[in-house]
Amino acid sequence: MAQQRQAKWYFGGLASCGAACFTHPLDLLKVHLQTQQVATMGGGQMAVHIVRNQGFLALYNGLSASLLRQITYSTTRFAIYEVVKQQMMSDSSGPMPFYKRVLVAGFAGACGGFVGTPGDMINVRMQNDIKLPADQKRNYRHAADGVIRVLREEGVPRLFRGASTATFRAILMTIGQLSFYDQIKGFLLSTPYFQDNLTCHFTCSLAAGAIATTMTQPVDVIKTRAMNAKPGEFRGLWHIITYTARMGPLGFFKGYVPAFVRLGPHTILTFIMFEQLRKNFGTLKH
Repeated sequence: MAQQRQAKWYFGGLASCGAACFTHPLDLLKVHLQTQQVATMGGGQMAVHIVRNQGFLALYNGLSASLLRQITYSTTRFAIYEVVKQQMMSDSSGPMPFYKRVLVAGFAGACGGFVGTPGDMINVRMQNDIKLPADQKRNYRHAADGVIRVLREEGVPRLFRGASTATFRAILMTIGQLSFYDQIKGFLLSTPYFQDNLTCHFTCSLAAGAIATTMTQPVDVIKTRAMNAKPGEFRGLWHIITYTARMGPLGFFKGYVPAFVRLGPHTILTFIMFEQLRKNFGTLKH
């Protein structure tokens, strides 16, 4: 039997960046759907409209900000979760209880959500820029340019606009992805039908992606509106919630299908890359 390896703290960030390169167009479509107040077109129509008017590369608008977000947000949450989990498992003779996985994932998600807020905000703005009139475009050249311009033009507090909703969403996302992935993987490996291979990783990550999407979609809609709002457009978080509620309960799940279409593949690719990094370059267990 091959020796088991443990993931290094930065594997999650690397895997998330790799996944983001493939799923960024889906993330862009999700942002566009969430920021329409009146539903005028679906995801497919939106994609055709963008490519026809802006060109294919417009689907990758804001990729640098997406990578910045993954470097900050995903690296932080994966690092905290993996380091704490490995420490707790080394101090215990049995498997880690699910409630402890949830608590560790929630804490890791809170830290990652706050740290990743600037990159997340720039990501939303750059993705949404192509559908604005020419005189309203922000025209950030790349993520670093966006961060510098927000600091100069709007101040540090604006860079963390939406941090509360981003942090809450990150808590739910990390619980849905990391703790449920580990729990489902442990269950599947306890049966005679699965081994620690690609089939198992695909199944666990697909289920975790579906759970995470359902848990986070209402918060994701509110977060996207808060980050993309013009100064003074909303009086606070409650104003954004009531504004969204005018569309009815489904208003909080706008863009659900593209969100799952994006988050499902992103979760699958992230964990497949993560597991390959762990199995080939991880630290050997003593």
